[in-house]
Amino acid sequence: MMTTATKITLLRVAMIPAYMVFMYLSGGEPNAWMWAGLAVFILASITDYIDGQIARKCNQVSDFGKFLDPLADKLLTIAAMTMFCQWGSFPAWALMIVLTREFAVSGLRMVAGPKGKVIAAGKSGKFKTASSMIGLCVLMAFPTVPVVSWVVVGVIVITTVYSGVEYFVQNWNCLWD
Repeated sequence: MMTTATKITLLRVAMIPAYMVFMYLSGGEPNAWMWAGLAVFILASITDYIDGQIARKCNQVSDFGKFLDPLADKLLTIAAMTMFCQWGSFPAWALMIVLTREFAVSGLRMVAGPKGKVIAAGKSGKFKTASSMIGLCVLMAFPTVPVVSWVVVGVIVITTVYSGVEYFVQNWNCLWD
């Protein structure tokens, strides 16, 4: 049976194509399409908070939810970063750092799983996600202001690297038999 929390997470995933269409139609310029994309992104980001609250308060934490929730976050934020990368507001090297961290942490979790260790999302990972979502909202609100782009990129890269290093430092023993 699918929980309410999981349905909300799936709603976040379903919002991503609508977000991408609005952003594509905006052409990277501040216009009604960009504002529509920002509205969808904000709503999708809010579902991240809501599904977590419901899962914990209503005892709806599930293995599927533990898998789907971070995946939905990654898909949403990487979709936004990719659009801004296409328009030159988010450098490809920064996107590559984000992707590398996501693949590395996912790989660490895959190695830890068969050993009976579950690597839950840490505070730094949650902070990375929240700061990325907020930063990307700011970038959508001010897409043509270069200093905004560089500040957002800086925050995303710093929080991404920090949380990735923290995951590996705290779970280094999972890599060795």
